[in-house]
Amino acid sequence: MRALASLRTVLEMIKFEHTLFALPFAFLGMMLAAEGWPSWRTVGWIVVAMVGARSSAMAFNRLVDRRIDAANPRTADRALPAGAVSPGFVVAFVLASIAVFFLAAWRLNPLTLKLSLVALPVLLGYSYTKRFTALSHLVLGLALAGAPLGAWVAVRGSFAAAPLVLAGVVLLWVAGFDVLYALQDLDFDRKSGLHSIPAKLGETGALGVSGALHLGMLVLLVWLPRVYEPGLGAAYWVGVAGCAALLGYQHWVVRPGELSRLNAAFFFANGLLATWLFVATAVDLFLR
Repeated sequence: MRALASLRTVLEMIKFEHTLFALPFAFLGMMLAAEGWPSWRTVGWIVVAMVGARSSAMAFNRLVDRRIDAANPRTADRALPAGAVSPGFVVAFVLASIAVFFLAAWRLNPLTLKLSLVALPVLLGYSYTKRFTALSHLVLGLALAGAPLGAWVAVRGSFAAAPLVLAGVVLLWVAGFDVLYALQDLDFDRKSGLHSIPAKLGETGALGVSGALHLGMLVLLVWLPRVYEPGLGAAYWVGVAGCAALLGYQHWVVRPGELSRLNAAFFFANGLLATWLFVATAVDLFLR
């Protein structure tokens, strides 16, 4: 019973339900590769790989940041600094999640397994980057960019231009909203010697960088149909228009000196954006 309680605490700590937040782009890469819906076996192992990858990365981040979290009033009540779960249990959870990730990659195809070995150092290494570089947001984006690329490889067993562009979309999208999210800790990061775009450039500069990253994301979304051989039609462009509107909403509600709606913008707009683009592209593929 104690182990189950600790497991429940860890799942709450890593916000396990937010795994759904990253799945739409993995499914997008998967469906573009299959030009429709692949076998349920492939879908199942992609989901397992995503769960293992994200769970290991999030739990590892909480583990290595537990002293930083304890010093930050915003995060001091997280499970590890609050003593609700032991570091040893979290280490075991990280190792188990990595094993699940590798198992799923192995069950998909040889190239997916090789890619997982490259992805893991990025997934875990991100947690250390804010100690020495303000570009940590881009490393986080790179970690999540592996989702659509890995899903494409899981289906086709090979690389192509389209999933690389889609990976770029995710990298810029994640880096852009992570810059916004880091605005909450601007003062703490500066006092603690931690690195972030907000700590380096201030609120106004950080908002400008975030906006530029999101503009770059939209440029890549416009480019994607040019490198995806079957092409994409009207429904996809409805999806792109929705992404532009939701990004615009985020940058409208999060302004210098006005961060009260940041969490609403972060979770609502970004969760909806990923789902909207996936659904629009899926409709486009199925209506052919």
